[in-house]
Amino acid sequence: MLPQLRKLERRYADTLQVVSVHSPKFPTERETENLRQAILRLRIEHPVLNDADFTYWQTFGARAWPTLYFIDPRGNVIGIHEGELTEDMAAPLIDGWLAEYEAESVLTRRDLGLVRETGRDSALSFPGKVTWDDASGRLVVSDSNNDRIIVADLDGNVSQVIGGSEAGFRDGTAEESRFNQPQGVEVHGDFVFVADNENHAVRRIDLRDGSVTTIAGTGEQARMMPQGEPARQTALSSPWDVAVHEGDLYIAMAGIHQIWRMPLGEHAGVGSYVGPWGGSGREGIVDGPRMQSELAQVSGLAPGPSGLAFADSESSGVREISWDPDGRTTTFIGKTGQGGLFHFGDADGGRAVAKLQHPLDVARVGDELYVADTFNHKIKQVFPLTENVNTLVGGHGDALGSFGELQLDEPGGLTNGPGRSLLVADTNNHRIVHLDLETRQGREIVLTLP
Repeated sequence: MLPQLRKLERRYADTLQVVSVHSPKFPTERETENLRQAILRLRIEHPVLNDADFTYWQTFGARAWPTLYFIDPRGNVIGIHEGELTEDMAAPLIDGWLAEYEAESVLTRRDLGLVRETGRDSALSFPGKVTWDDASGRLVVSDSNNDRIIVADLDGNVSQVIGGSEAGFRDGTAEESRFNQPQGVEVHGDFVFVADNENHAVRRIDLRDGSVTTIAGTGEQARMMPQGEPARQTALSSPWDVAVHEGDLYIAMAGIHQIWRMPLGEHAGVGSYVGPWGGSGREGIVDGPRMQSELAQVSGLAPGPSGLAFADSESSGVREISWDPDGRTTTFIGKTGQGGLFHFGDADGGRAVAKLQHPLDVARVGDELYVADTFNHKIKQVFPLTENVNTLVGGHGDALGSFGELQLDEPGGLTNGPGRSLLVADTNNHRIVHLDLETRQGREIVLTLP
């Protein structure tokens, strides 16, 4: 909804004032400082009210996220819409109201004098995801709020910067190309695949020259449930992560609660087809045959021998779809069935008691499975066979050092590093953290830009 609101704000800059009322689902979202970070990360430029105790939600009778209320210059509610609304759908309504209130001379055009906060000065700005390629020694980071992809080594020496300076949707050289809030990244040979989230596209970077090519998506968000066709002709919806397994690219399609698959072929995805591989498109946490199962905002992928593990963020679950031809979805951590979308917290132990809070990524180190428990500011280990979860490291803050001391702030990206290690995109701390599983020490990889 936020990209559509941005379009409306630009279109009606002197006549429409947008105010967001944040009525949180998760406990972490109730904290004003966490909300402030989210406003900066999401680049929201209008006022946001923290409705932590749901006072405004109840007063206005809201029933769904999002709900839009249209209020006239006299303070009267003149329209309500539940669910997302595009700019093209809203514009005729707004145009009609503006003409009416202009004729009645009750419309005021003036600048409210609001000043948007800015974030801290650092090389990275809310990095979303990170990946490591053992063969080439490349560390790749999606520097999401700087709209660019950074390629470096484990010491932080940056060799390539692709995109940046402003959000956009453009192929071309490393300098010409533009991304919009890129998230998932995956190295495959000489290429990096990118889940370009707000462009609703999958992009391919050729590491040999830094050039960028769009291989899936149209740049517009899918509004109907797409069935898949030639990849460049298929609208996607908020792709959040990508992963390669046996010549296929898997896409976490967060916006429509599915996982898609795209064969890469010898041309690394150019001219390929793309389509649903897992999830019915209905939001929920229901296991079963992969195309009948219900997923909930898939946000992180980790292929393994048995199947594709994924972070199911809105169900606060860790789940897997098996590679079998008639593969099935299995939940490791999370509550399946009715009420599962509201089963969250911070608890280690067996599945009966274990709780996560809006995890955004998963990673494998050999046979071990780990999860970025984002809203709990932790990295946890998941034991699929026993359906157990244990905290590895974390707690809200920015301390480094031993695992007992180290703190994180809404880690959104997680991947396996060299040897037995993990790399963390510590999103709200604007840094990449290397976790050595042998020495149990964590350090920041400080990026040195050319």
